[in-house]
This record gives sequence, C-alpha cells and structure tokens, in this order.
Amino acid sequence: MTYRLGVDVGGTFTDVLLVDELSGATWRAKTASTPSDQAVGVLNGIGKVCADAGIALADVGQVLHGTTVATNAILEGKGATVGLVTTRGFRQVLQIARSYVPGGLAGWIIWPKPEPLAALENTVEVDERIASDGSVVRPLDEDDVRARLASLRGHGIEALAVSLINSFADPAHERRIAEIAAEVLPGVPVSLSSDVLPELREYERTVTTVANGYVQPQVKRYVETLSGKLRDGGVAGELAILRSDGGLSSAEAAQSSPVTMLLSGPAGGVTGAVWVAEQCGYSDLITFDMGGTSTDVALVQGLAPRIGRETKVGDLTVRASSVDVRTVGAGGGSIAHVPQLTRALRVGPQSAGAAPGPAAYGKGGTEPTVTDANVVLGYLPATLAGGEITLDVDAARTAVGTVADAMGLSVEAAAAGIVDIVNENMLGGLRLVSVQQGFDPRDFALVAFGGAGPLHANALGKLTGAWPVIVPPSPGVLCALGDATTSARSESARTVLRRFADLTAADLAAILRELGGEAGKRLAEQGVPDTDQTVAYQVDVRYHGQGFEIPVEVTELGDAALDTLAAAFDAEHERLFSFLLTTDHELVNARATVTGPRPGVAATELAASEGPPTPIDTHPIHISGATVEAHVYDRVTLRAGDVVSGPAIVTEMDSTTLVLPGHAATVHPSGSLLINPVREG
Repeated sequence: MTYRLGVDVGGTFTDVLLVDELSGATWRAKTASTPSDQAVGVLNGIGKVCADAGIALADVGQVLHGTTVATNAILEGKGATVGLVTTRGFRQVLQIARSYVPGGLAGWIIWPKPEPLAALENTVEVDERIASDGSVVRPLDEDDVRARLASLRGHGIEALAVSLINSFADPAHERRIAEIAAEVLPGVPVSLSSDVLPELREYERTVTTVANGYVQPQVKRYVETLSGKLRDGGVAGELAILRSDGGLSSAEAAQSSPVTMLLSGPAGGVTGAVWVAEQCGYSDLITFDMGGTSTDVALVQGLAPRIGRETKVGDLTVRASSVDVRTVGAGGGSIAHVPQLTRALRVGPQSAGAAPGPAAYGKGGTEPTVTDANVVLGYLPATLAGGEITLDVDAARTAVGTVADAMGLSVEAAAAGIVDIVNENMLGGLRLVSVQQGFDPRDFALVAFGGAGPLHANALGKLTGAWPVIVPPSPGVLCALGDATTSARSESARTVLRRFADLTAADLAAILRELGGEAGKRLAEQGVPDTDQTVAYQVDVRYHGQGFEIPVEVTELGDAALDTLAAAFDAEHERLFSFLLTTDHELVNARATVTGPRPGVAATELAASEGPPTPIDTHPIHISGATVEAHVYDRVTLRAGDVVSGPAIVTEMDSTTLVLPGHAATVHPSGSLLINPVREG
C-alpha cells in the first residue's frame, strides 16, 4: 500500500489529499464540514478522493489527520465534567490562577473572568505533601484519598485530573491516587500532572492537566468512532493524529494526551507551507492560512517553525508545545455589519461558518460576508470546490447591499470596504508574529493558502512588503498536505532548577540523554524503530532570580555546552528585551524531542512553458474604484516559467488567486505561483 491520506477538518470545509508515495501523484477533494459529527465529512472526503484516484479504500496505508475536535470542545464549552484532586491547602489553585488580565486597564473593568474547567465543588484535597527536592514531607493518606474520591461519585464526573504540589519532583503519590481512582471511580479516565506536564509552577501544571481531562472523553469518542468507520469502510491503514507542535502521534497516544493536539489543525498548514517554500528555494517565510472562519499566521526561520511553550485557545492558556500560530477572527465567512451607534463598518469576528454560510452559497445565508464582497467585486468564479458549490451573485449583491444602504455607498464601494477592512484585520495578525517579535516582514516570503488566502494574498504582500507571495498548488488543501508530509514525534520534559555554577556539561548531557531515551521509547512503541529516530534538545534558561525563562536550543553536548547555552540565551534575551544582566544563568526545564523519518513525497515538476499562457476568459473586476477587465486562467494549464500579469484571476478546484495590477505571478517548476511587484523600466 503506497498511498497516504492527509485529512484536515476546518470550520467550513474538510480537505483531503491523497498521495502516491512512489510517483508523487496527488489527488484532492474538498467537502463541506459536518460540525455535528466531523467523522461524516472526513469519510465523505476520503470516499470522494479515492474514487477520483481509482483506488480502493483498502489501498490506503496511512490516514494522517489534523482535527479541531479538542479545540472546539474548549471554544464551545462542551468538554467533560472534570474532578480535580489537589494537595491539602491548594483546592483553589484554578480560581486564584494568575493576576494577568488581558486588555490593560479596560480589561479590569469589562473582562469577565472565565470559569475554570474544573468547578470548585468538583475539587477535593488529599492529605499528602512532597517537597520541591522530591522528599516526602507528609505521606499519602490512602484512606483520606478513598473518602475524597467517593465524595465525587454523585457529581457526574466524566474525567479525573490529579495535580499535587511538587509532583514533578516525585510522581509516586499521584500514581497511587490513579490506582485508587480505578477502584473507587471505575471507568473514569485519569490525567496525572506528572505525566501531562512534569514541570514546576502548580497553576500551569494544574490547568494543563485539567484541560487534558476536559477534552479527553470527546477526543476518545471521536478517534474511536473515526477509526471504526475507517475500518468498516475498508481502510486498512493506521490512523495518526497531528499534534500542536507539527508532529504526529498514534491514535492511542492522542487519546491519552489530547492536550497536545489543541492546535492540531493550524499546525498542519504550517508544516505544509514549509514543504512548499523549500521546493521554491525559500527558508524564511510567514504563513498565511485564510479559511472560511478564521485566519492563522505563523513565522518560520530556516525552514523551522517557531515552537512556543504555550498553547492558547480562546481564553484558555495551557503549557504545551505548539507551533507559534496566531489566529484572527477573519475568514471568507466573516460577517460585515454596521453598528447603529458608531455607523462604522465592522467585519467579524462573527462568521457564517459552514451553515448557513455566505449568501452566495445559496444555503440560506442572508448576512453579508467577505466571500459575498469578493463575489460582488468579481474576484470569485461562478463555481467553487470543483463545481460542488455554485455561487449566487444576486444573493451576494443583496446581502452586501444592506451594508451599502446603511452607509450610503454603492454596492461595489461597500464590498471594497469590507475587503479592505478584513485585510487590515489580517495584517494585525501578521504583525503579531513578525514586527512584535522583532522581525521585519520584508525579510520573509509570504506563503498564502486556505480556501480564501490566495484571494487576499497579493494585497497582504503590499501591506507587509513580504515578497514573493507564494501560492502553492492546491492551496485550499495545503493543511492536508502538511498532515501527509510530517513525521511522528514524542517529547519528554523535566524540571531541573539548577544554576549553571552548580551544573556540569556532563550533568546536562546525562539529563538530556535520559529524556531522549524516554521519548524514543514511546516512539518505538508507535512503530518507529530507534535507527529511524532523530533527537533534538531544548532547555528553558533564565537569569537567577528572574520570574520567567526563555527556551534555548541545545546545539552541543560537549565540554563547552554550558558556555554555548549561556551565549545563546544572552543573544535571545537581548533581541527580546534589549538588555543583559551579569547574574548567573539558571537551568529551569529540560526537554528532548524525538522525531521519526519524514515521509517521502516526490516533488511536482511542471513541464516548461512553450509560450505565453492562454487565458480561458476575461471578467470585469472592481479595483480602486474602477472597473477593469481581468484575464482568467485555469491553473491546470499553466506551465513552468509562465508569467501571469495582473489584473488576473487564476482559478482551480479548491481556491482562487487574484493578481493585482502592477504585479505578476511567475509559475515555479514545483507548481507554486510566485507573485512579485512589477518593476518599472
């Protein structure tokens, strides 16, 4: 079986990409998402793409899946009822939380503090205490544990989280509580903080462990349902789930640690964008993934996505490694409105989603969306998703007309305003990962994908100065390509908390190699042999006395390892904060990440152009207040070296690319479009 399937579920569409590992040939499908049961949309897409390729479901060797099930459980507040076990005296750890409030001074006035994922009435304290050095201050009272767990029986507990003070130093008490819970609360899944996040800081450790329990039952049901339906449908290959850090985990590992997949969906797009940029010869890039509901952006240096130590979903922030993706509530389905109080046009964050969708989709939507504005301006063709959706131009004009009437504008001017505002909204997201992190976007290429990304990419290139704008082949299913081209990954971490003066390079090497062995063992259990594993090390470092730390990559384990780490930390600290301290450095946490081999996918090689590309049509579009004729090209007919000069529209099954006047798109041999400004003279 040489076929691999990448599957990405978005808020509006489910994208499927089938890859023949031997020839590199690909087939794609785009079907409507089914929010009530994502598995239905996934199976629809898999059936469709296999039929297009003329293969049986049994020929598929792997299904690699990026999913938003865990994300949606958090955003919609539909997770499990979680019971929490803490050390006596720490029952209100989630309520106390941290003092940070978003929004500055205004936040203190209007910010409603979110409710913890484990209610106080479902939180119990047990009699035990472990010191920060791992010594037992007070032994675990097992009779007390049994009584406390029994008190939760009538609370409808669906998952149990155990987070004891200093359990990162010695997990014995937590593991014994898990054994007792299996007797007192049979069938209830248990998440231990010493497994989920064996690091110091009790609040972050507790909230991450509770989040793991909160989404675990829903993720377990989804993965088991999808696995069962795949087997019933004839798919013999294994199912793997994309992690937030861009790696893959087995279905079983995803069920036990679902907190690692809160950003599973966006991570696939970044992985796919890196693969595409590498084919085009670019190593520094900003990814721009605009879908129907939201836009995700990330920054990549040296073909390595920036990995953050925190994952944020809605108001929840947990301590879990993830690609540093920022999300803006701006997509093709974002709704435009004019508040009566201000009479100023607003776009989003409310979205028409998959149901009813934009008015142009003809599924009952009546509110004006970004997609409707693009239809009014002439930027979108008459059909989308390979003919699955036919656009209703009159319905789009009627919807946008409500904005035009409210503002006293023409329908075209109102549509242009909607597009300009959503572009500015997305520019804010791009600045979050570039300018506000100390990077100049003009030093990066901009890789645009998602169903709506290529339509707005040229405009975002103008706003950021990031050139070229790279539009990959099949941009609407690039997240699925990322799922299909990533590798298995596992991570182990530990709190060390030692000054460099009290640490030797040999000590550091021993700690990291032990962590690497733990992560490698888990990966071997998922079918990746030791000989195919690659290990990378990272540590969190701070100046002694600081209240925060900075992650630093470990590039060597020799005698100079500590000096190299100190220099790397100082350089990053100066970049972020513009100053250094003379205080001793301190190692806080150590991590080892083990990855399997990257799947082999043959790169596309287009035939060379034999002459200027031939448009299939011309179409009037509205740009800068004027109507101009744009040439329309079918992307399938374009060849390597072809140059498409703006104004132009390039159509394909899953997306549409707009090339603005004064710009040109050159077709790269790998199939990507490289959009650049046209230099005068």
